Amino acid sequence: MPTKKDIETRFWKALKSDMTMMLGLVDVENSHLRPLTAQLGGKKSAIWFFTAKDTAIFRNLKKSSKGIATFVSKKHDIFATLHGRLSLDTDRATLDRLWNPFVAAWFDKGKEDPKLALLRFDPAKAEIWLDDSSFFAGIKMLLGADPKKDYAKNVARIKMK
Repeated sequence: MPTKKDIETRFWKALKSDMTMMLGLVDVENSHLRPLTAQLGGKKSAIWFFTAKDTAIFRNLKKSSKGIATFVSKKHDIFATLHGRLSLDTDRATLDRLWNPFVAAWFDKGKEDPKLALLRFDPAKAEIWLDDSSFFAGIKMLLGADPKKDYAKNVARIKMK
């Protein structure tokens, strides 16, 4: 049975590999989550996203800093929802450290592009689900086993601060 720490470790490993999250703001009318590429700073803490200043998420930062991010691994074996604080990060050293050719492809004027914005998401809490569905799980269910009992141990609610 995986521990909360095991589940959290699997999440960070999958996020480092897959990188795409849906990011949005809470408490903002007509707000939608948008797919953005997560940039990790090496620690299991803040997550950064490059975006443009003409996007709704950037404009709506004035209305709310309550962020929400969702994640699904490419193998569909890890799902997560994270809640935390979303803010504009103006630290040039962080921008330089996270800058890469994939980000550069979106900004014609590079790091000096006037539309460039770096968002910092500081997750405070998360709920992470492991989908360890297997052939054997299906057989157990066909034989009358309660799948909720097995699945309950694959969910972790984690405080991240």
